[in-house]
Formats: sequence, C-alpha cells, structure tokens
Amino acid sequence: MTETPFVTHRSLLFTVAYEILGSAADAEDVVQESWLRWADVDPSQVRDPRAYLVQVVTRQALNRLRSLSRSREEYVGEWLPEPLLTSPDVAEDVELAESVSIAMLTVLETLGPTERAVFVLREVFEVPYGEIAEAVGKSATAVRQIARRARQHVAARQPRVRVSRSEQQAVVERFLAALRTGRLQELVEVMAPDVVLIADGGGLAAAALAPVHGSELVAKVLARANRVDVAALEATAVWLNGAPAGRIEIDGELATAMSLVVENGHVTRVYLVRNPHKLTRLDESIALTR
Repeated sequence: MTETPFVTHRSLLFTVAYEILGSAADAEDVVQESWLRWADVDPSQVRDPRAYLVQVVTRQALNRLRSLSRSREEYVGEWLPEPLLTSPDVAEDVELAESVSIAMLTVLETLGPTERAVFVLREVFEVPYGEIAEAVGKSATAVRQIARRARQHVAARQPRVRVSRSEQQAVVERFLAALRTGRLQELVEVMAPDVVLIADGGGLAAAALAPVHGSELVAKVLARANRVDVAALEATAVWLNGAPAGRIEIDGELATAMSLVVENGHVTRVYLVRNPHKLTRLDESIALTR
C-alpha cells in the first residue's frame, strides 16, 4: 500500500514545527492540525505535496508561536526548549544536528516569530525564497531581507566552534563522572572559566531563576542541586537533540535533562531542563529529518 504524502513527510513536518516552536508538544499539535487541513485537500490538485505541506505547517506553527509569546514572557525563570531523545544517526547530518541543538534553539528564541520561521526554512531546509514568502505572507524581496537579518543575528550569538562527536562525548563523560562522584574540583576543571549555566524549572522544580556565570559558582550550583546520597544519583550519557548529553535520575526518577556546549575541550554552556512537563519525551527516540 502506497504511503500518503503526509505520512511520507511526517518526520520532516514535525522537525520544521519543532524548530520554529522549540516545543515537541506544540509541534505535535501543529502537525495534527496540518493533517486535518491536508485531509480536506484534493491531492491531485497539489503539484508539490512536500512544499505544500511545509507551507501549511509553517503557517500553523507561526500562529501557535504568536499565541504562545505572552505565556513565555510570563514564564517563571529561564525558558529552555523541550529536549528530545534522538538516535546518534541525527548527528550524521551535521547541519541538522546543529540546528536542533538546545544551544541553537535557545538562540532562535531571541528572534521574532517571522524571522525565526524564515531562518529555519531557508538556512536549515533550504526552501526557496518564493515558497517561504507564500508560507509567511511576505514578498520574496522582504523574505530575503528578513533572512539576511536573521542570519546575522544568529551568527552573533551561536557557538563558533564545531567539535567532533568523539570530543563532545569525551567531555560529556568527564562532566557526568564528576557529577556522579560529587567532586567539585573535577567539575571546575572540565568547565571553561567563563562557563554559563541556564536552568529551566518553570516554577515546578528547583532551578536558578537567572543565568549563573563562572566555573566555581556553576560547580557549586550543580553540587547543591544534586545534593543527595551519591548512591541515589544516576547520571548517564544519552543523545539529546542530535548530540551527546546527560540524563540525571534521583532515586530512579528522571530529574534533569542536561545539554552541554563544548569548545576547546571544555564545557562553555550548561543547559539544565528540570520542568517536568518538558521531560516527557525522553524514553523513546524521536525521528528528526530534513
């Protein structure tokens, strides 16, 4: 039996929505809404189903993002993207892995809704300007200008150094080992002196309400956050958003998803997601594609 175009492209559509929204729950809702719209369309009248579906998903994601902006402004503490458990295969596509990283999605949060959609469609999925213009309701000329501004904005804020998968894994393992043993000095040594920690508890779990700067202070915050019997704490390496990362359980319960930015053999950014509503998709791998 032949797959429908929607089923064929579902992983792509979810990835587009997730990159625009930074939330898997909202991305799933957008994909479902888009499926309902596709069900009302005569497929024989659609010249390019992939392009058509990407446009539909983009419009729905933009509507959702605009409606979410107020709730994100009122969010308790720092807002981080919802992490996803992914397979190591995602890392094979370096550009895709970089675009879905927690670090990049956090940078994309600083863009306006239209800028974010244009950047994602153009830079990640290489959608032609004319098709993006239809999706966001702008002229192709305006979209080119928006894309240029968004590129400059992101370039000024994203990590500049790409590291190999093996280096990322090695540093993540050292970091998790120091956490497991509670050795503060080892934690300090694996981090850059100017490391920054950003935590998201959403008012539902203990978390720093503002970014924490400096290896000594970050190490103390991490030690305090995980101050439990060492035997009760389990810190394991997992693949989150296309990169080696950490999963922390306390007494067998998932407490934190941890994403690390590594540069020159040291951790330069620590992202801790502790909001329980954002930890619900870490038991089953999710396919991301472009």
